[in-house]
Amino acid sequence: MKEYELEILDQYDLGIKGTRKIRGAFFCDTKEGTMLLKETKVSDRRALLLYQILEELEKNKHIKLDLPIYNKEGKLITTSRYGKNYMMKHWFIGKECDVTNETQILRAVSELAKLHKEWTFPKLTSRDSSEEKEERSEPMIGRSLQEEFIRHNREMKKVRNYIRKRVSKGNFEFLYLENFEKMFCLAEKITEKLKGFECAELYEKSIEQKTLVHGDYNYHNILFTAEGAVVTNFEHVRIDVQVHDLYYFMRKVLEKNQWNYELGNAMLQTYNRERKLQKNEIEYLALCLAYPEKFWKMASTYYHSNKAWIPEKNVEKLKLVIEQTDERIKFLNEIFAFHLRQPVV
Repeated sequence: MKEYELEILDQYDLGIKGTRKIRGAFFCDTKEGTMLLKETKVSDRRALLLYQILEELEKNKHIKLDLPIYNKEGKLITTSRYGKNYMMKHWFIGKECDVTNETQILRAVSELAKLHKEWTFPKLTSRDSSEEKEERSEPMIGRSLQEEFIRHNREMKKVRNYIRKRVSKGNFEFLYLENFEKMFCLAEKITEKLKGFECAELYEKSIEQKTLVHGDYNYHNILFTAEGAVVTNFEHVRIDVQVHDLYYFMRKVLEKNQWNYELGNAMLQTYNRERKLQKNEIEYLALCLAYPEKFWKMASTYYHSNKAWIPEKNVEKLKLVIEQTDERIKFLNEIFAFHLRQPVV
C-alpha cells in the first residue's frame, strides 16, 4: 500500500492484520473480521444518515449488510492528505449473484422483497442525542416517473439534434440517427400511457410513507456467502417507489438473458410470494421495463463523453439495445397481459 493509504488505515482501531488490493478498494483482514476500505464521494452528513438507516435495518430485520465503521475520531469519512475521502465498511467473503444461475437470481429477488417489507425511513427516537438530531437529514427523494421520462425524452432529442449538426459522424452517430424515431416514438408512447395508469398515486403514497429503496440493486451488490445472502452498497438509498428496485434488477438480469419469459415470470412470482405486489406497482413495473431507458442512457453517456473517439464496444452495445427492443416488448405484453388486462405497448 502507498504511504497515504497506510495513514488512512492508521485512523481505524481495528487491529489490521493484512490488506489485499482489488479494483478501486482494499480488503482489510482485521481482528473484527473482513472490512472494505473504499474511496467515496459520500459526504459526512450523508454517511451518518446511511449509517443510521443501515443500523436500524440490521437491528430490526437481522439482515447482513455492509455497515460503515467509525474511525478513531468518531467519524465515518476519513480524508487523506490529498483530500480524497474514504469509507471503511464491514465486508463478507462470497460470490456475486451469477446472472446465468436461475436459483441465485430468484434468491436475490426474494432477498429484495424481504428488504422492502415495511422498510421506511426510521423515525427519530428519544434515545437519539441532540447532536444526532441536528446532524441527521432526510434521504434524497426520487423523481416521479413522469418527470423522469419527460426529462429523458428531452435529452434524447437534444442528442439527436447535436448529432445532426456534426459534420463528421461515426458508426455510433449513424446508428443512433437511424433508429432514433423508432425508439423516441416508443418513449413518448410510454410517457403518454402514464396518464391512464395509477403510477402518480403510487409515487405520492411512497413519498408520504417515506418508503426506502436500495437505489442500485443489481447482481454486483448481492453476495452469496457461507452464512447466507448479503446486500451491499447502499450509498444510493433514497425515498422512492420500492418496485423501482425490482425493475432495475429485472432489467439488468433479463438483458443478459435475452428477455427470457420463464425467467421473468419466475422473478415476478418469487417477489410476489414474499411481498404482495399491488396493481399500481405492477403498472409501474411494466411501464419502467417498457421505456427504452438503456437507449437514453447510451445517448446521455455519448453526449457527456469525449466524442472524438467512440469505442467500438459502445457501438455493439447500442446495436444490442436496438435488436432486443422487439423481443422486450413482446415479453412485456405477454407477461403483464394477465395482470393489466391490456398490452403494455
